[in-house]
Amino acid sequence: MPTQAMPATTVESAIRQALARHRKRSIDNSSMARAGVLMLVYPKDGMPHILFNKRSEHVEKHKGEIAFPGGGWESGDATILDTALRETWEEMSIDPADVTVLGELDDIITISDFVVTPYVGAIPGGYDFKPNIEVAEVVEVPLEAILNGRNLRDDTRLVNGSVERRATYAHNGHLIWGATGMILEGFVRILKTVDDGEDLWKT
Repeated sequence: MPTQAMPATTVESAIRQALARHRKRSIDNSSMARAGVLMLVYPKDGMPHILFNKRSEHVEKHKGEIAFPGGGWESGDATILDTALRETWEEMSIDPADVTVLGELDDIITISDFVVTPYVGAIPGGYDFKPNIEVAEVVEVPLEAILNGRNLRDDTRLVNGSVERRATYAHNGHLIWGATGMILEGFVRILKTVDDGEDLWKT
């Protein structure tokens, strides 16, 4: 079923269902810093989209890269989900009360030795994003462009002295790679695994 034809509530339900079936891989390493990011899905122009931002020159790390809203855990955060929601509010002015959390993706370890927990959430369409100084550009990508596989590139990069394969997605002149690409790749894999081999996301 093409995603263009799926109403927002159906998309949210399908994502929630797929994530509920998935056995999340958690990383428990007390020596590493923790971070949380939020992958937000919302309707735009009749299609579900995913929200990213392009990091500005005012951030300490990963300048100019495409990322999900999120950041490092702080002592005032009760949970890593609270971290992701707080950072999303600070970066994009998205009220946590407007976010419907649909589930979690696998923890990943970044090259900067953070354990990142990605959450998937939904927000209403037509949201008034107000990026802060850490965000150079709001990047909105149709879910279809991620799921159809045509924008996926197999990229190899030098990581800590080793050449490794990294999933990279190209869209409108942007390259989504690194930790964000890894998270997206895992998300796609989970969504394409449904009961009886049916693919709700076939395009």
